[in-house]
Amino acid sequence: MELGLYTFGDLPDNGLNKGEATHQRIKELMEEIVLADQLGLDVFGVGEHHRQDYSVSNPAVILGAAATITKNIKLSSAVTVLSSDDPVRVFQSFATVDQLSDGRAEIMVGRGSFIESFPLFGYDLDDYDTLFEEKLQLLLSLNESEIVNWSGKHRASINGLGVYPRPYQKGLPIWIAVGGTPTSVVRAGTLGLPLAVAIIGGLPERFAPLVQLYRNAATKAGHKADDLSVGINSHVYVGETSQGAGDEFYPSYAGMMNRIGRERGWSPITREQFESMRSPKGSLVVGSPQQVIDKILYEHELYGNTRFLAQMSMGNMPHQKIMKAIELFGTKVAPVIKKEVNKNIIDKK
Repeated sequence: MELGLYTFGDLPDNGLNKGEATHQRIKELMEEIVLADQLGLDVFGVGEHHRQDYSVSNPAVILGAAATITKNIKLSSAVTVLSSDDPVRVFQSFATVDQLSDGRAEIMVGRGSFIESFPLFGYDLDDYDTLFEEKLQLLLSLNESEIVNWSGKHRASINGLGVYPRPYQKGLPIWIAVGGTPTSVVRAGTLGLPLAVAIIGGLPERFAPLVQLYRNAATKAGHKADDLSVGINSHVYVGETSQGAGDEFYPSYAGMMNRIGRERGWSPITREQFESMRSPKGSLVVGSPQQVIDKILYEHELYGNTRFLAQMSMGNMPHQKIMKAIELFGTKVAPVIKKEVNKNIIDKK
């Protein structure tokens, strides 16, 4: 199983102006990616937001910079909001990242959990679903063929034109990221594309039928089960002790979730709810190295997933604490997970 990290480049409320805070956060982000690479983690994903509380609106730029200072780690968006972007520019940007990284780029596409990019780039939210479906078709066409013939409703047609640069790999890995919508899961399965499931609330066991729905749709469409990849994206924090991890992570986690919750009408998260969410079968993967190991292995039993990505740098979490959590994840958690998963695979054979 591949193990890695992802982030949206949250901007902490540290008293700096937006320009200074963004500069500092992006520098810290580069340090986090380099550390993950040095620790031998498999993937680092960078998400896209168009809000004042995040530092990254263009993941490809960040990943292009990371490509020049890392050696082995895969570099992915997490996610690219394809519905409000131009698939040609997305493909060109990530093909460039792929060239810079000697073939380590990936694209994780989704419809986005925020809607700010739609009015920003002039798209109608009434077209939320059709925009994604149409643009995904174009992105896949660009990835499959150098010369493209394509027509759609929301973008000008492409008639026999080449799209460059081409990636270093034969084709860019393109993942579909979902938050739990069955139609999105079926779409990914039917297309035979890797599936990334974001689990940021609710009981993990409730997502198992969605993963099975994905596999059923893929099999029905003629795709081989062995070719399917499933990733789980979760909120994670690793501390030296269980109590310490909870005490360190809760203020930043609650602050971020409650800020978003005020916009969406959610009730504030209490410490009691937080503790329930990080219980052995809850959605939060927060605790000592052993607790995090146990939770990831528990979820692997549920889904048979081939990848697990951890979102650690959230809200006002201090950079040095995140670096320590990444170190614990890379040195204490990842080796055990890989050993146990590989052992289980061998035992089943």
